[in-house]
Amino acid sequence: MTTAEFFRKNLFAWAADNPRPMPWKGEKDPYKIWLSEIILQQTRVEQGWPYFEKFVANYPTVQALAAAPEDAVLKLWEGLGYYTRARNLHAGARYVSYELNGIFPNTFDTLRSIKGVGDYTAAAVASFAFNLPHAVLDGNVYRVLSRFFAIDTPTDLPAAKKQFSALAQEMLDPAKPAAFNQAMMDFGATCCTPAQPKCNTCTLNSRCQAYQLGRQNDFPVRIKKAARKERFFLYLIVQHSGNTYLRKRTGKDIWRGLHEFPMLEVDNATELTAETAERLFLPTGLPPGAQWQKSSPQFRQILTHQEVVAVFLELHLPPKIKSGFFEHFLFKESFEVPYADVKKKFAFPRVIIRFFDKNG
Repeated sequence: MTTAEFFRKNLFAWAADNPRPMPWKGEKDPYKIWLSEIILQQTRVEQGWPYFEKFVANYPTVQALAAAPEDAVLKLWEGLGYYTRARNLHAGARYVSYELNGIFPNTFDTLRSIKGVGDYTAAAVASFAFNLPHAVLDGNVYRVLSRFFAIDTPTDLPAAKKQFSALAQEMLDPAKPAAFNQAMMDFGATCCTPAQPKCNTCTLNSRCQAYQLGRQNDFPVRIKKAARKERFFLYLIVQHSGNTYLRKRTGKDIWRGLHEFPMLEVDNATELTAETAERLFLPTGLPPGAQWQKSSPQFRQILTHQEVVAVFLELHLPPKIKSGFFEHFLFKESFEVPYADVKKKFAFPRVIIRFFDKNG
């Protein structure tokens, strides 16, 4: 029995004994498969599952998603992180609906034309929706193959993608690509796990080179990541006659398209204070009747290459405020909204959601 034959036979045997029900399993609608794959990028199944169900309930077709305002899509995505995925999802739905007349692409290459769809997502949709013989390559597949073949090529090097893609394609069962791809991902997620893999009961262990060498924890190999950059955000929650001020993040920085309170970015954590806010924001001092009410503890959000440390300052202003106060640079492009509407109408970064959760 060849290595590929052994691999397929035992992988399918494991899958038969270890069912993993999920709402998108067995789905043939390419829109729903694509939706699930975008949601699950860099996201655990348990976290992505309710978002998939929310999106299907609100936008059951690609045309419904295309017709939705971007702010509504971002609000539904709120808390899932990596918001570029949501913007690409919305742009992709519009592309399919308006440029392709609502007909989903049905080949690997045409699927790649959708914004935000890379090789992995194209292979997943091609195999699950159209039963085309394209092997998926995600973190689970890298881990399974690197251990089974004891491959020491660092998986975060560009050369690794070509090597592992060819190997995944070689292992793929061309007669049952959808079942094989699903089994590979489930196997990596629940048996060949990053920590404490279930090697003793694994159906592949008799030919798994890492297991035979006792080195399963040495794979996959990765280059040490650079340290995350810390950034320090000082948010001002301005209460003014029952209203507050928000602005929408634009440009190429993090969280594009999300909303936030007026914010000062400072150099270090020691500057996350009301004194700093007054020095940078109110150099002539607080207006008559204005009062600082609260200063929050630090809230943190870890991103791929950055870590945001945020403090929220609450400033109460009198109903009548001197002319020119809101023309300060901090309020450029800001708009006034009822404070009661803030949480339910706008999408925010997770660090602000955490502040809301702690403060009601």
